[in-house]
Amino acid sequence: MATATRPQTLAELRDTPWQSRTVKEELRQGMIRALEGGEELFPGIVGYEETVIPEVILAMLAGHDMLFLGEKGQAKSRIMRSLVRFLDPEIPYLEIPGCPLHEDPYAPITQMAKAWLAGRDESEVPIAWWPREDRYTERLAPGTKFADVIGEIDPAKLVAGVTMGAEDALHFGLIPRMHRGIFAMNELPELDELVQVGLFNILEERDVQIRGYPIRFDIDVCVLFSANPATYNRSGKVIPQLKDRIGSLIRTHYPRDRELAIEITAEETADSREDAHPVEVPRFMRELIEQITLEARRSKYVDQQSGVSVRFSLANYRTMIASARRRSILHGESPAIPRISDLAHLESSGLGKLELDLMGSQQMSEEQVLEHILATAIATVFEEYVEAHGLGEIAEIFSRGVRIEVGDMLPSSVYAERLTRVPPIWEKAFEVNAARSDAVRASCVEFVLAGLYAMDKISRHQQHGRIAYQIGDEETP
Repeated sequence: MATATRPQTLAELRDTPWQSRTVKEELRQGMIRALEGGEELFPGIVGYEETVIPEVILAMLAGHDMLFLGEKGQAKSRIMRSLVRFLDPEIPYLEIPGCPLHEDPYAPITQMAKAWLAGRDESEVPIAWWPREDRYTERLAPGTKFADVIGEIDPAKLVAGVTMGAEDALHFGLIPRMHRGIFAMNELPELDELVQVGLFNILEERDVQIRGYPIRFDIDVCVLFSANPATYNRSGKVIPQLKDRIGSLIRTHYPRDRELAIEITAEETADSREDAHPVEVPRFMRELIEQITLEARRSKYVDQQSGVSVRFSLANYRTMIASARRRSILHGESPAIPRISDLAHLESSGLGKLELDLMGSQQMSEEQVLEHILATAIATVFEEYVEAHGLGEIAEIFSRGVRIEVGDMLPSSVYAERLTRVPPIWEKAFEVNAARSDAVRASCVEFVLAGLYAMDKISRHQQHGRIAYQIGDEETP
């Protein structure tokens, strides 16, 4: 409804086709319109087209409250927040001074609103409009109290003479204040049992009991939850009555393959701003970033119940880009091309995002686990290119005493100069990412050297941020 023509009083509203609808009916109709119009339902959500999204559609059409069950970094919160786009652009509410709820003009639920309307001419009742972006709120379960989400007796109102059992004595929590909106509770199993009971009453009975005083509201709210399977399935963490009242349980998951993970990272890290120091990422470097995450998700040294978030990939990718850009700025190279040596900085972005398995990791530190994961990822990706390009032959040249030094701060021109002293067979390395650019070729050099080292074909010596590759352990001048 256009801002200039929308009703400003209750009398004007009655002269329009607008009708009251529940939140879930709004969501259902919004989804139907989107399906009929062939719209992209969840922009920016990649990899769930055949799994999660169909279940969300069914839950919305069924009018269910929803629980999103999955490990960290699986877009649970993003999906919940995106549901507001299926609500009406804005809805009218009674503009009553001091009323904490956005009351339906045709069906108010509080005694304050009902009393305020009584005896008033509808032409004198003001109407305001609530945009859908404001009709969503969420709360993180740890530390949440009953008063935060349901409500509490307001001592100041008791002092003023209000009876404790009266509705007027209440201070409303988040859920009553989201009447006609969407409320989301993250990490449900961490919620106090008393609050869970309050949510159970909201979902089933629309009944609020505060300090033993039952006050019934016909609260209209769509409730969403998120949880980690490891805690949700643990006995006693979520009361059975609450589990039973949640209409749909929707399981999320990590990307099923590396290609999809690359697409997600590209989507999340896209930046439309023009940059004076652009970065171009070789295909094999994108594959490596995602392979690191894949290896972490199946490593025996990492606690798999806690999961390895997509944020692990995103943080590592951005660190790699930042390292390449720093080199570009200092050496005047454009565009910047990430290399294997840039991954030496992944400790800063990777540590803290992996929870070690206390049995599997034993005496290994988080740094050692991350280094092992990185080496395994390099070997995995490199073996795919060896099979495609026969790069194993390059290892033979190191038996002739060749020693190549690399580092994240070495200019690309240094690599070009050093490669003039190695046999032509090295040209096969550049089939990995065909280009004549010194920066791209430098990146290919590091990838091949790191891959040969990961396969135990050559040795490596590291000192002061620079790495030297050669045959055997002896130092070559």
